[in-house]
Amino acid sequence: MSNSTRQLALGAMMFFPAGEHISSWRHPRSEAEGLLSFDYYKRIVQTAERGRFDMFFYADELYVWDRFESGVSHSNHIRPEPFTLLSALAAVTSHIGLAATISTTYNDPYHIARKLATLDHFSGGRAAWNIVTSQTDEEARNFGKESHLQHELRYERAKEFVDVTQGLWDSWDEDALLFDKETGFFADKDKLHNLDHEGKHFKVKGPLNVSRPPQGYPVLIQAGASEAGKEVAAATAEVVFAPGGTLAEGQALYADIKGRLAKYGRSPDDLKIMPALMPILGDTEEEAAERLAEVENQTPDRLALDLLSHYIGVDVSGYPLDEPLPFLPEEEGFNQSKSRLQSIRELLINEDLTLIQVAKRVTTKRVFAGTPEQVADYIEAWFTGGAADGFNIAFPYLPGALDDFVEKVVPILQQRGLLRQEYEGTTLREHLGFSKPESRYVKTPEAVTPQ
Repeated sequence: MSNSTRQLALGAMMFFPAGEHISSWRHPRSEAEGLLSFDYYKRIVQTAERGRFDMFFYADELYVWDRFESGVSHSNHIRPEPFTLLSALAAVTSHIGLAATISTTYNDPYHIARKLATLDHFSGGRAAWNIVTSQTDEEARNFGKESHLQHELRYERAKEFVDVTQGLWDSWDEDALLFDKETGFFADKDKLHNLDHEGKHFKVKGPLNVSRPPQGYPVLIQAGASEAGKEVAAATAEVVFAPGGTLAEGQALYADIKGRLAKYGRSPDDLKIMPALMPILGDTEEEAAERLAEVENQTPDRLALDLLSHYIGVDVSGYPLDEPLPFLPEEEGFNQSKSRLQSIRELLINEDLTLIQVAKRVTTKRVFAGTPEQVADYIEAWFTGGAADGFNIAFPYLPGALDDFVEKVVPILQQRGLLRQEYEGTTLREHLGFSKPESRYVKTPEAVTPQ
């Protein structure tokens, strides 16, 4: 597909309900008191729909970060349950996709297949699933375990989880339901399929008690950039939320993941790579820099240090703040987010920063500060330069930063022909240019026995 006919894919990301970084709730324009008010989320998602975003992405976690006292005292961990939230948002929107993080480690396939199929039906084909394996022991302890599954094992489980879920979505053929009141036949029994799956991690008979989703399968999203994560993405994902970085790093990751698709019988157009980006907007460069400093200064030193300690698995609080970290955290044996650890290692290797500077940088990752035109230039450079098919846009505070992006950056992208003026379809697959996947039970012409 040529650059002249491609359209940006845009996600509106909600990592924390008040914004992207851990102290978003402190921003003067944040409306943190509304975190459990439906009207708060309704306003945000309707604004994103007005900006012609492809999807709203709601990140979720299954724990309160209490490893450090600062996690409870200074950061927000109040999060509505995603299926309840997205189902309610489906009723007050008409086009925007609705995506949420759902863990394959602390759920079972039948439950998730059923919930996502229902959301896809109720939203008219707008559901999406960000497939995660979870990261922390804190989550494990909420589900009867003392420690988190090892990295390779949880990705192995994730692959099987997705396969089982897709099989359950295929339980009913598209024309299986008859609703024939005269004959009394509700369904054609020959068009219902038991999965009868028995694997290493799951044993699931099926069938699902929800008919096939309008999209066939809700759109599958994956966010890991580790080696195992990239393989899962190449095999199963349709959208990859990439970590960002420099343009060269983005191009390398883009080429790496796209280059893995062929061995799974997929083409480059079957998957969209959407790096994360948190734009800090100002009418001038100076104003943007001031607003970035304001965001960075909202995180107390204690919280920033504890967050860095969490990400690298080593308590750094005893080291001098104004000196470099005297060691490079090791990847071997690390069992949390390996892609995030790799990004911190690269930061320590490539830049001469003090400990507190590294800690503050971690709280404001994936940031670009500039004027609306400069932000649009940044997006266009990645989009046309082989580094991105779109962006997962995060916001330093909500809802105001989203309002600013829609009012100031979206029109520039539309004027440049990079972003749609209007939605052309109604389903998320249509927005992203994806076809509806066929059921695994559809008989190909070769499989039909001649009469």
